Amino acid sequence: MTKLFPIFFGIFLLIATTSGSMAGTLTGKVNFKGAKVVPVKIKMTADKKCEKMHGGKDVYSDQVVVNSNNTLKNVFIYIKSGLPKKKYQTPKEKVRFDQNGCQYSPHVFGVMVDQKIEIRNDDETLHNVHALPKNSKQFNIAQPKKGMKMIQSFSKPEVMVKIKCEVHNWMAAYVGVMDNPYFAVSDDKGAFTIPDLPAGEYEVEAWHEKYGTKTMKLKVGASDTKTAEFTFEGK
Repeated sequence: MTKLFPIFFGIFLLIATTSGSMAGTLTGKVNFKGAKVVPVKIKMTADKKCEKMHGGKDVYSDQVVVNSNNTLKNVFIYIKSGLPKKKYQTPKEKVRFDQNGCQYSPHVFGVMVDQKIEIRNDDETLHNVHALPKNSKQFNIAQPKKGMKMIQSFSKPEVMVKIKCEVHNWMAAYVGVMDNPYFAVSDDKGAFTIPDLPAGEYEVEAWHEKYGTKTMKLKVGASDTKTAEFTFEGK
């Protein structure tokens, strides 16, 4: 048995190494093309507490955020089709969703089905969080005090689910609910990364709140790092 151990150990290492090398990475960015976007100023006069939180500074909508390098922030990128038909494990980690300064943070995010979302009120004012899914049960819950938390989740996949505040009409956010972990949101450089993607041929979609969707097909090989670029045009 002692002599066989190195053989079994070697086979184990070979399997582990091979399995680890079967995943690729999709990386890229979301470009913006068109006329310069004028930021939309938010009027918070309906709630003096919200105004006071910003100390007289102007506050702008997150609906369209064009980065300094002419890319778009808050674009949801996900694998639309081509993934292996299997059940993916739901992460145990909660996703934090804040109400801060009478704005939602993050403005766009993703979760898996049944993954817990911790919704927090960081403001000294009333918020009413109303999620509007079509495939899962809605929730519409008040958080009148600072420091309040609640846990919610969605039971079915859906791209995208709108969340709004019934007290402050300028507050809105969007969440992509997925049955797999292969999604990302573009950052303040327009960049995104989807790691550990199994080798295969995929349809990838990029979703933006105002500009709609863009799709492309690509092939990801084992250990590949594939680059994809989407371009949205201002209207």
